Amino acid sequence: MQAREAAPGCWYVQGLSALGSPANQNFISNAGFIVTHKGVVVIDALGSPALAERLLAEIRKITPQPVTHVILTHYHADHVYGLQVFAALGAQIIAQQSGREYLVSDTARLRLEASRKELAPWIDEQTRLVPATQWINGRTELTVGDTRLVLQPVGPAHTPDDLVVYVPARKVLYAGDLVFRNRIPFVGDADSGHWIQSLDTLLGLGAEVIVPGHGPASTDARKDMQLTRDYLIYLRKTMGAAARDMTPFDEAYQATDWSQWENLPLFGPANRMNAYNTYLLMEHETK
Repeated sequence: MQAREAAPGCWYVQGLSALGSPANQNFISNAGFIVTHKGVVVIDALGSPALAERLLAEIRKITPQPVTHVILTHYHADHVYGLQVFAALGAQIIAQQSGREYLVSDTARLRLEASRKELAPWIDEQTRLVPATQWINGRTELTVGDTRLVLQPVGPAHTPDDLVVYVPARKVLYAGDLVFRNRIPFVGDADSGHWIQSLDTLLGLGAEVIVPGHGPASTDARKDMQLTRDYLIYLRKTMGAAARDMTPFDEAYQATDWSQWENLPLFGPANRMNAYNTYLLMEHETK
């Protein structure tokens, strides 16, 4: 893990293009931090408490300022399992209010139980899900020291509780998992139609640097949002046609040309699941 400066005062660490494992401590997503005169604002908490401790060590190499806030882009495991480290420091945790539903869901409970087995010893019985101390439901401005941040909910898209963070003075956008670079996006049960609309909204912010949820920072917003956007459009087009024609999924998947995407990292583990979930979504949308 090494902190990289995307713009003056705006930093991030970049996770691996891989599945979470004991070998990588679940370091498969990015986290950001913004250094101000009155404290540090962290964006996402990474995928294990050990990673959060490593992130803190990177922050302390750059500034002695305390972490005052943690802003969550969404409540997925690889972004939140480090939260308890920052909560113990007294940081205020901010998230979009739809994340409350995930916290009390069977999905969250079962995912944590599985992670305690699959990601041991980095996820264990001491690892817990931490709720936000402030839930927001609309555009919110946060000023820390000399730095103004705009917190903009953009879900339901990748998740119901997607939130992006824009730093107007630096024209830096922390986009969370609305943007994946250099790997296949994880679609899951996303609202891919609204996800595409949200990407168009993000383009309208005028950001010059984008820190995605996965992959390196971008200085070409339109180009580097395009991979995620094009992939979602292609999934909806191909699986939507299959759903309308009532073509069985296995037959539709085999008949689809995936050559544009098959050389990207995580195509193997993710693409079939993404396609199947999109097929089910398009079945629902066409009824």
